[in-house]
Amino acid sequence: MGKKRGKTLHPTMETIMEYVYILVGSAIVAVTFNVFLLPNRVASGGVSGLSTILHATLGWQPAYVQWACNIPLFIAGVVLLGRQFGAKTLVGTIFLPFVVYLTKDIEPATHDPLLGSLFGGIGVGIGLGIVFRGKASTGGTDLAAQIIHKYTGLSLGTCVILIDGLIVLTAAIVFDIERALYALIGLFVTSKTIDFVQVGFGYSKMAMIITNKEEEVREAILHKINRGVTKLSGFGGYTEHERPVLMCVVEQTEFTKLKQLVKSIDPSAFVVVMDAAEVLGEGFKRA
Repeated sequence: MGKKRGKTLHPTMETIMEYVYILVGSAIVAVTFNVFLLPNRVASGGVSGLSTILHATLGWQPAYVQWACNIPLFIAGVVLLGRQFGAKTLVGTIFLPFVVYLTKDIEPATHDPLLGSLFGGIGVGIGLGIVFRGKASTGGTDLAAQIIHKYTGLSLGTCVILIDGLIVLTAAIVFDIERALYALIGLFVTSKTIDFVQVGFGYSKMAMIITNKEEEVREAILHKINRGVTKLSGFGGYTEHERPVLMCVVEQTEFTKLKQLVKSIDPSAFVVVMDAAEVLGEGFKRA
């Protein structure tokens, strides 16, 4: 679809970068936890939410709670689900609580629970998004959800919601309803931020072009915009005649040029435009 070539990393360098992503992302999550979530008692799901509840009720160090939960869950995941988790997830599983422990005396950035849940959600989302870019996870309840999914048949999304929901419900009982609502805000912001880190602002446009001058349009897109074109077979619903459909994906900055180009060649062309949230492959970003 695209023609512009991107650079690829050497496999060894790519592996190193993945571990860098895991370490940096885990550190961001850990610092965010101590600066925004823990001091405001925002237990927004996961092992970190559980450690927040146990710290408030029993005074247990969150890092110890996270290690005590994450390591057995990782072992259970390897035994019950296989070795696909690998060393990278183990690094995240151990390193995140380690940074939580190192930064446990850091001053809170705010004592407002709303700000804590909002910026805590953003920080955790950025950190987890970076970890996911390293093709790993920080373990914890994600592994628990996969185990439940395998042995109950429930969808993975349902398992995650059940576990996080149980932790948020516990927060509502231990703290109050208001804190649980803040936790839900944090969860929502985290999920949206992860999407942003994974996809970014780099939305592309996909155009479906039906024209009587498909060869001229195709040549113009190939040589004037330097983008690839896919020719699809279509049939007119009214005429029942075969009509080629040109499909093309361009960057946002190239879209206006594409519209002007098609209009200049065939003013009567029928063009359908859609947002493409993520485009992988030659000419666009690599997976």
